[in-house]
Amino acid sequence: MFKHEKTYLNPVHVDRPNPNYAALMQEQLGGPQGELKSALQYMAQSMRIKDPEIKDLFLDIAAEELCHLEMVSATVNMLNGHELDAEHATVGNVEAHVLSGLTPMLTNASGYLWTAAYVNETGDAAADILSDIAAEQRAKVVYQNLYRQIDDKGVRETIDFLLNREEAHNTMFREAFNRIQDSGSQKDWGTTKNARIYFDLSSPGGQSFDPAKDKPTEFKI
Repeated sequence: MFKHEKTYLNPVHVDRPNPNYAALMQEQLGGPQGELKSALQYMAQSMRIKDPEIKDLFLDIAAEELCHLEMVSATVNMLNGHELDAEHATVGNVEAHVLSGLTPMLTNASGYLWTAAYVNETGDAAADILSDIAAEQRAKVVYQNLYRQIDDKGVRETIDFLLNREEAHNTMFREAFNRIQDSGSQKDWGTTKNARIYFDLSSPGGQSFDPAKDKPTEFKI
């Protein structure tokens, strides 16, 4: 069960409308690294987790990602302003002016609709947590790129908060991963010496490797 609290985790405000930048922020609404993807991915993954503490962690972070989705939506809404102006809209936000009446849509910055294909789940806690760590890191990169391209103090404060929360989630997932070192795909499935050998297939001086003549160097780990 979810309960809607009518307050944001952090205040949301913008200095002035900026419809073109609103289109950029759409990336974190309906993009492959966005908040909706994260919320639904962690929620879907939690359904298979048997460890009650890790399951709660996934659901807690999923619930917070829904809060982030609300904050990003509010930011996009404020940036879109109140005047329909399709003539000066960009490719990414023209639909807001002709279809949604400036309501934030679940699309990326180019206007492509969100898809469940963004969600990754395997039923294996280790694989899913590693995917989630990468997802949080990618979300940080997107927020960093967004931060660099706006001088609006209000927007920057929101992005800074969300970026730091991604870092917090990353840390929590890493701690969860450390707890499952002997479960699922992390178990020893008859590991042989082949799992501890690294092949150096990069020839010196930019020369190509000829498997008919050269033997790769083996490094024992």
